[in-house]
Amino acid sequence: MMQRRHFLTLALAATSSLTLPVLAQTTATEAPAAVPIADPIKAMDKAERQAVLRGLADSLNDNFVFPDIGARYAAMLRQKADTDAYADLTNPSAFGDKVTADLQAIAKDGHLRLAPKGVFASRAPRKQAPDTPASTKANGPPGLEEVKMIGDVAYLRFNAFLGDEKMIAEARGFLMANASNAKAVIIDARPHRGGGLAEMDAILPLLYGQPTTLVRMDTRISAFAHGMPAVASLVNRVAPGGIVRQDHTVTPDLTEMRLQSVPVYYLTSRRSASAAEHLALSFKRTKRATLVGEKTYGAGHFGGVEPVGDRFAAFIPVGRTYDPDTNWGWEGQGVTPDVATPADEALATALDLAARAGAHPARPAVAAVPMVEPVDP
Repeated sequence: MMQRRHFLTLALAATSSLTLPVLAQTTATEAPAAVPIADPIKAMDKAERQAVLRGLADSLNDNFVFPDIGARYAAMLRQKADTDAYADLTNPSAFGDKVTADLQAIAKDGHLRLAPKGVFASRAPRKQAPDTPASTKANGPPGLEEVKMIGDVAYLRFNAFLGDEKMIAEARGFLMANASNAKAVIIDARPHRGGGLAEMDAILPLLYGQPTTLVRMDTRISAFAHGMPAVASLVNRVAPGGIVRQDHTVTPDLTEMRLQSVPVYYLTSRRSASAAEHLALSFKRTKRATLVGEKTYGAGHFGGVEPVGDRFAAFIPVGRTYDPDTNWGWEGQGVTPDVATPADEALATALDLAARAGAHPARPAVAAVPMVEPVDP
């Protein structure tokens, strides 16, 4: 059964350079629940290779976001199983990488991946490219890294939306405590690898003054049948056969309205992925925030981690998120910022924009994010 947390869950991206979640949107990450993991090093034999390939084929055929592509994936995997095409691969990690690469060669997807189960359960640091901007590296615990006032600008930095109740309360409480004096809000998603909807659903009612549709989410009904939880912010819409269609909406908080008219700035980078992109498109489509930074990663299909055999799991994208007015989604493309600037300069640029809009940010706080070892989910 698919282990989805919530519509946008973090997971691992199919490419080695990106760590993503499991969401309704997700492959970037709320970490999947711990599961018993068989010996991850023991050499694979033909029977195991065939069982994994055929199990993954069934799952992709039944649940992948686009049925026609899911069928193409499945046909390739079954052919590989029948001929034992991966006979030379006995190492589980190498096997998972090769299968993933062959799937991506048929149709690229920012979340689809086969790997040993431990890969999806781990939050170990991952290697970063030499030119990775410092501001895109996590410099705090998974989830909410930091909240602070920069003069009269409320600043929040996330590296994931994990649905952690304590972190959600901290973020919302910070905004409410400073609603009387904040002249702008900056949400920093430059190191954000993905996650769920809970943080958005807690914060956005403080920032929107009118009921608003943010984005639309289509999910394969076969995947939905595994047990998708009810979420109050998701409103069901009429959909074609085989699809569950929901609009992600926001209802203003009537108990605290002072931030609903202040400027909002959303910082993005080339590594902002999945749930971070969901929020980016939501802000851009509704014109509630100015996006500052770089074009985002381009992982727009959400899903969950599903066990495949004793030692493997796969992140299976089961749905897509898009603009309901234009049908545009960011898979493989990314969301373009309103104000393009290198990621490491995005905070300074946003503070300048806030100052022009009437805020009084404290200039010493514009220092670059320290170079630290990343702790991506």
